[in-house]
Amino acid sequence: MQSTRRRVSEARNTAISVVRRHKPDYQIVLYMGLLMLLGLIIMYAIGPQRANVLNNAYGTDYYGSTYFFIKQTISLFLALVAFAVAAMLPYQLLQKHAGKILATGFIACVILFLFGNVVHVDAIAQCSLGACRWFNLGPLGSLQPAEFLKFGLLLFAAGFLGARAQQGLINDRSQTLIPFGIVVGVALVFIIVIQKDMGTGIALALILAAMLLMAGIKLKIWLALGALMFVVGILFILIAPHRLERVATFFSGDSGSVDDAGAYHIAHAKIAIGSGGLTGVGIGNSVQATGYLPEAINDSVFAIMGETFGFVGLVAILALFTALLLRLLKVADHLVDIRLKLIVAGVFGWLGAHVILNVGAMIGIIPLTGITLPLLSFGGTSMVFIAAALGLSFQLSRYTAFGSKLKGNEYESPNGRRGVWRARHTSRRGIS
Repeated sequence: MQSTRRRVSEARNTAISVVRRHKPDYQIVLYMGLLMLLGLIIMYAIGPQRANVLNNAYGTDYYGSTYFFIKQTISLFLALVAFAVAAMLPYQLLQKHAGKILATGFIACVILFLFGNVVHVDAIAQCSLGACRWFNLGPLGSLQPAEFLKFGLLLFAAGFLGARAQQGLINDRSQTLIPFGIVVGVALVFIIVIQKDMGTGIALALILAAMLLMAGIKLKIWLALGALMFVVGILFILIAPHRLERVATFFSGDSGSVDDAGAYHIAHAKIAIGSGGLTGVGIGNSVQATGYLPEAINDSVFAIMGETFGFVGLVAILALFTALLLRLLKVADHLVDIRLKLIVAGVFGWLGAHVILNVGAMIGIIPLTGITLPLLSFGGTSMVFIAAALGLSFQLSRYTAFGSKLKGNEYESPNGRRGVWRARHTSRRGIS
């Protein structure tokens, strides 16, 4: 066993050493920056309207016209810092401490549960609509530990599944599937059952599904796990009345009762998108943001963008997301070390899951999940951790090799036109 581990370690070190560090893929920064800028523009446009809605609702003048724009600017700055740190901090250090990062995420969730549901300390745990998902940080806002847990699980899963894949044990039930399933199961219980956040739980499951597929798990096992997760998801829905209501609202379609909050939300999201027409009503002219559409700056920001920028604007936004996702897939395709491939695959699943769940809910093709649109929705925690994940992917794009590595861990021959034994630099267009 020790000799096997030694050979795996030597092979791993060889894989890294034959790919020389080169220029990163700056297209990741470009697409991320454009999306962040769009998010800042929409916050500037609808922030005053949202402030008026809240001031009227609570009978206060606490929220100024620039309140949400300033908060989003601060969140964007913190996200850029997180991106820079993740891009510069050696990924080996993150991999080394992946278990500690994951444990910290679990501990944070336990602390939140205790202060939110047991001792009820409002100064620490921030609860809303019957769910305690945030730490109250006072003037600094709030922190959602589920996002930290998601990032920790990304790193842990990449190391664990990568090691099993290198040992040829990725499909082994006792050494891979069961222990990994236990960790994932505990995480989902914390997020879906305790924090009552089904949307984040689904996103986490899709992240891990992407990583398992990249790790080389057999398709029949992957499909079986998918079926198991589907059954578990149904059970999670059945034990929560509000989730049952959302599913019922989805299947009732446009015939749903106007008194149903979910039906009302979906109806006004469609009205917002439809009102935008081809080119939109223009910045600052949104009607739905004045109080008709719930969560206009958070979960419903895609619908507000549809009203503001129109069909053309939504196509451009989705094109940016698609381009960013394709760059991530390209980076994962050209990495040699399976552990690094899994990290980027997980980030791909993370970003893709959020986009699909949010956009799908706003156009009425899937039930409402209450999940943010990455880099665009108001809120700091989600933006910070997604930016950190993208920063890590940006760093790993320095270690890509010429030629596709998607189907295996075989190393490129040095006899090729640009073998990995020579320095490889990305072109102006990124990874070729």
